[in-house]
Amino acid sequence: MSSVAPPELPPGSRQVAKGAGTALLARAGGVIEIVSQPLYVWLFGLPTYGLYMVLWSAVNLIENIADLGMTSALQRVVPQARDDAERAAALRQAMLLGLGPCILIALLASLGAHWIAGALNVAAKDRDELATGIAIFAWALPFWAYVEIATSALRARKAFGPEIRLRVMWEQILRMIAATMLAAFGAGTLGLLIAHLCSLAITCIFSTRLLARYYRLDLVLRGGGPSMRAKTFYAGISVLPSNIVNRLFSDAPPLVLNLIIPGAAGASAAGLFAIARKIASGVQLIRQAFSYVMAPLASEAVRHDIRHVAEIYGFATRLTIVVATPVVCTIVGGGRALLGFFGPGAQAAYLALALLTFIRLIEAVAGQASAIQSVISRYHHPLVGSAIGLAVSLALGALLLPEGGMDGMAIAVSAGITVSVVTPMIQLWHHQHIHPFAPPLARAAIVSVAVGVTIFLVSEVLSPFHHTVRAGIGVVLLIAGIWISGRLGLSHDDKLALGKTARKLRLL
Repeated sequence: MSSVAPPELPPGSRQVAKGAGTALLARAGGVIEIVSQPLYVWLFGLPTYGLYMVLWSAVNLIENIADLGMTSALQRVVPQARDDAERAAALRQAMLLGLGPCILIALLASLGAHWIAGALNVAAKDRDELATGIAIFAWALPFWAYVEIATSALRARKAFGPEIRLRVMWEQILRMIAATMLAAFGAGTLGLLIAHLCSLAITCIFSTRLLARYYRLDLVLRGGGPSMRAKTFYAGISVLPSNIVNRLFSDAPPLVLNLIIPGAAGASAAGLFAIARKIASGVQLIRQAFSYVMAPLASEAVRHDIRHVAEIYGFATRLTIVVATPVVCTIVGGGRALLGFFGPGAQAAYLALALLTFIRLIEAVAGQASAIQSVISRYHHPLVGSAIGLAVSLALGALLLPEGGMDGMAIAVSAGITVSVVTPMIQLWHHQHIHPFAPPLARAAIVSVAVGVTIFLVSEVLSPFHHTVRAGIGVVLLIAGIWISGRLGLSHDDKLALGKTARKLRLL
């Protein structure tokens, strides 16, 4: 008798919860960044840190254009591949298309480092080493592109855990160790740039080792069929404009502030905005964790029935509200305490910090739509929200800058982000007839807002205390707030989907 394999089940809420939890740990490198940034300011000074953030923002921005959308393409193509050969062909195409332009741009930037240096505003002490730093740091571009494509390929195989070692141990902790050692040896401006480059190079090595566990690298080297190459190319190009706009919102502001404000003040303004953005990124980690999971799971679920996509869409949105709302209120309420770790001059960034953090809440809640849209909608649909959001941001920027400075930039960016993430939600509702607003969303929202307001008010009462004390109490409030929101805001079925986590935390 021949045995018949059981039918493949569609992904559900349990897989979303498990994958998002693992992905959130993988993105914990962003939390370490919040700790590491004050260290870099103390070691190298705010103007030098500002220069470093300008160059790193430029690398991030260029990478998201030059990789031709290959990181997003893998999320759509690999889960729908039929065998190892098709998965290998998709990875090969992504590496060729994504790395080729980055290597060429790095070479041109390295050769034209003196010309690029003349366009940047930096402190006098950084001017002498600026061109050398640009020539060296330009090679972070292909290294970073390789890491991004490799980790995206791992997520496409639903291997969310391996990023933990890459993002935390190698990319972040090693960078802090290298920067500290180089500063101790008097490396100056170049020390921070070299430390970053070394951490990326080592991360590339370990990324390759992990890829070998989930892909047939021998098949990657052989090549693949033209149909898979075409699918990968079109999947990447279709989301490339959206990726560019998202990266513009994140990395363009420090560059623009540096260009419109002369001298060391331009570098400092870029550094302050980067500090506000880094702290606010604590909320963005939640959105990224769910987006990383939602893209491959939605791509797989739509093969069964669109209703399965709606199920995981609603669950992810409810869980995001429960976790993100206390985080946002803790950051906004304790924002001045957090900025205190960067020195007294950092308090000027509070308004930008508060605004960016609140907008990141909207992005976290509505952002699941963008991830789903990128893998189940028509190729041109993601362009709409990105185009409208960018237009709104540019219009406000033209009105508010340069007079508005850092706060004007925060307003323009926040408005653009809001429009760009809400539009895909409306599109999914209109085109695919799915939305996350089914019960018990209202319950989760009401409980989370009540908890968040309480956290904010308590944080305000604590304002006379030293920033170290306030930050410590803020951590306690954050943990308690998330637990109460989960305990009271989630339904019984949602808690069951959390599995062992719900039982260990006594949410049930």
